[in-house]
Amino acid sequence: MIAAAHDPVPDPEHAPAPVPAVNSPRPRRVVVAPDKFRGSLSAPEVARHVANGLRRRIPELHVVEVPMADGGEGTLEAAFAAGYGQRWFEVPGPTGEPVRAALGIRGTHAVVELAAASGLALLPGGTPRPLDATSEGTGALLGHALDAGCTRIVLGVGGSACTDGGAGLLRGLGARLLDDDGEELAPGGAALQDLTRIDLTGLDARLGHTTMILASDVDNALLGPAGAAAVFGPQKGATPEDVLALDAGLAQFVSVLGAALGPRAADLSRAPGAGAAGGTGYAALAVLGAARRPGVDVVLEFVGLAGRLDGAELVITGEGSLDAQSLSGKTPVGVARLAAAHGCPVVAVCGRNELTPAEQRGAGFSRVLALTELEPDLRRCMTDAAVLLEQAGEQLAPDPPA
Repeated sequence: MIAAAHDPVPDPEHAPAPVPAVNSPRPRRVVVAPDKFRGSLSAPEVARHVANGLRRRIPELHVVEVPMADGGEGTLEAAFAAGYGQRWFEVPGPTGEPVRAALGIRGTHAVVELAAASGLALLPGGTPRPLDATSEGTGALLGHALDAGCTRIVLGVGGSACTDGGAGLLRGLGARLLDDDGEELAPGGAALQDLTRIDLTGLDARLGHTTMILASDVDNALLGPAGAAAVFGPQKGATPEDVLALDAGLAQFVSVLGAALGPRAADLSRAPGAGAAGGTGYAALAVLGAARRPGVDVVLEFVGLAGRLDGAELVITGEGSLDAQSLSGKTPVGVARLAAAHGCPVVAVCGRNELTPAEQRGAGFSRVLALTELEPDLRRCMTDAAVLLEQAGEQLAPDPPA
């Protein structure tokens, strides 16, 4: 800025000496990185309420909120909180009826969540459709990510309504699924029993220049008693007879795809993660060339949690229920592992805690606070989770340094 004529011009030779800076203590810092409390609060809501409790106890505390997920439902919310932009599209839902679904985009990177287009929550009236639900809308979302110029796509799977092996996903990307008469198959896993040929010539060519990451903590293969239909089909309303039909359809899908692409495509039906999301993992691995990675590791990377741990005196993580399943690739253990590598102590907050003290220590938690310790009534724990999480935040606030 040019000085006005009447303003004194500073003389650099006679300028007053700078006042020495007072050594002020570094702001105290806590990182809150929880997953959702299923059926109660989303991960951003959990983080916000815990943070409110922390600030109520220590107003000057610097709280960093990092909503997390494990690659399933909530992955998109974690991406949005991490700065990914929202893009909304109309795509086929799990029954073929159009739904509005979002994907996250940051530069040339995209996050697609299967549940956003093909999830159980999108079934009209909540009525299960185990035999004919489709993953086609998820394929359409992948196409929109390609249209946006994305060359690296994370596909988060979980909460799917379908058991179609990802056949619908391929259809959404331009593939044709044909019966013995050369007619297009009806959607869904049961119809795959009539599949005789799959035409991949119309598959989006841009996929060949795209890095696809399958974010999943599911280890199941596609077929058999530990496969997609047998293990996850009943959760989607499949009867024992439905499970047999779905497994037969998936087996036929593998056979036809193997004939089209070679034995490796058939072999990938036995790969860990092929059974994820009704077998959508299989199509991603065998046709899209996806690399499977633990979902929580993928989310830890794109939210940049490692860079937010510097200077943190405490990390708070959690999810609705801490149990044996939590020890196998779920968010709290993934967060604790990363925090330990940065020398940060970790405490967990949850709705209920089924871990033994030894399991808690082994998972890396110095303390676990369950909402049932604050409110024994499980129903009220869910309905009043916001208030209880703020109380938990107050209790978990770190003590002043000695």
